[in-house]
Amino acid sequence: MVALQNSTSTLKLNTGQVIPQVGLGTWRSKENEGYRAVIEALKAGYRHIDGAALYGNEDQVGKGIKDSGVPRNEIFLTTKLWCTQQRNPQEALDQSLQRLGLDYVDLYLIHWPVPLRTENIKDGNLFQFAEKPDGSKDVDLEWNFIKTWELMEKLLESGKTKAIGVSNFSVNNIKDLLAAPTTKVAPAVNQVELHPLLPQEELIQFCKEKGIVVEAYSPLGGENAPILSDSTVQDIAKANGVEAGNVVISWAVQKGIVTLPKSVTPARIVGNLKVLTLSDSDIAKIDGMVKAKGERRTCYQDFSPFPIFQ
Repeated sequence: MVALQNSTSTLKLNTGQVIPQVGLGTWRSKENEGYRAVIEALKAGYRHIDGAALYGNEDQVGKGIKDSGVPRNEIFLTTKLWCTQQRNPQEALDQSLQRLGLDYVDLYLIHWPVPLRTENIKDGNLFQFAEKPDGSKDVDLEWNFIKTWELMEKLLESGKTKAIGVSNFSVNNIKDLLAAPTTKVAPAVNQVELHPLLPQEELIQFCKEKGIVVEAYSPLGGENAPILSDSTVQDIAKANGVEAGNVVISWAVQKGIVTLPKSVTPARIVGNLKVLTLSDSDIAKIDGMVKAKGERRTCYQDFSPFPIFQ
């Protein structure tokens, strides 16, 4: 049986900040689950919480941080700019901070590379995939993420975020962003879906060359964590005397990826922070899963005419 220990490994961002490699994801943590999950995570030793305006629980996340007793400066906190607010990230960040009840976040991300129009939103709720009457996404064709990024850069001067980055950006999206004459600051992070059946090797290599840290959301394969029941992962877990989740999270950590498992179950939250050192053989077996079973993406949105993930 292999000894497990809480992950304390960190990576350095291009800002000089240090980011813990294992963080708590808070997507789909509804009602009071987000609050309880944050409390449990910080009590267990997590020092990295990942949130977003879209998740609808920033108030719970902020309250959990405050009530945890852990000093704010010991916690790395991320939130994200939603697509309907790309024309005014300053206002959006101020609103996020108000909901969080905090003075700053450590990282602010463009959630998707696609701005959405708000004219067809009837209920006033900006935090949705705004659609046209025909059901297609109401993409704002008169705006783009390069313009959004120019405004994001100004947020660094305010001190309300310590770093800025992107999420769901492809290699081509990042190339376009870095090539833009208005871009003065490279993204600190690119947060994408990443797990053994979507290893994103080309994207990881490209981001590494550009000094951009890659973060993995849905590291266990999305809803119901299908990666955990895979026979390859199960066999490695059994051989090491650990849980399947420990194997998958350790795989990502050893690859130099920040990984953001989401759970609202106390025992699982505690378990997801625990890592082991996998053998080269075990790493190779996990790397081989995508070749044997094919690539699987669980989080996809059709933003036509904007080409996502290309």
